Amino acid sequence: MNRKFVTPDSMSGDEIKILRKELGLTQKEFAQLINVSKPTVERWESGNKPVTGPMTLLAQILKMYPEHIEDFTIPEQSYRLRMWYMYENTVCTIIDVDEIHRKVKIKNFNNNIMYCAFGVKQKPDFHDYEEFLESRCFPRTRDKMKLMLQEFDLPFYDPLMIIEKTAGRVEGDNFWLKIEWQGGV
Repeated sequence: MNRKFVTPDSMSGDEIKILRKELGLTQKEFAQLINVSKPTVERWESGNKPVTGPMTLLAQILKMYPEHIEDFTIPEQSYRLRMWYMYENTVCTIIDVDEIHRKVKIKNFNNNIMYCAFGVKQKPDFHDYEEFLESRCFPRTRDKMKLMLQEFDLPFYDPLMIIEKTAGRVEGDNFWLKIEWQGGV
């Protein structure tokens, strides 16, 4: 067989266990990282059967670049409002907002600026955040805006309130926003 890649065909449960421990992860955390169930990780680690498939490539990448686990780690929530800027089912940017003190923190999960909520800006200010919100809902100058607000049962134009009703979905793209309030609304 003429192989093109050096990815191992399989790996042992012990190898998975060693990798997981080197990464400093519990079985539950490792399962979340690789998107399998905790019982699957338990079965791999305690079983005698070799593990095959995509896990072997992922394990090799994690062995070579363990620091990249940070690229997938969700940061601790900084402020009461958290927004998940999504492309279909993929997280692109997490946005934490303190509206009272007008502060914004973000973490991008993509290197392609087309998938980052604020493009090339790594430290957006509150004005950037306000512009971003408006870009994810209908414009305040739209014809028959009052009818649209009535349809959403909103008393006035507020981009955040509109996004809470529409998930920030804009016709013609697959981006949307999931909003979380720490400690309730």
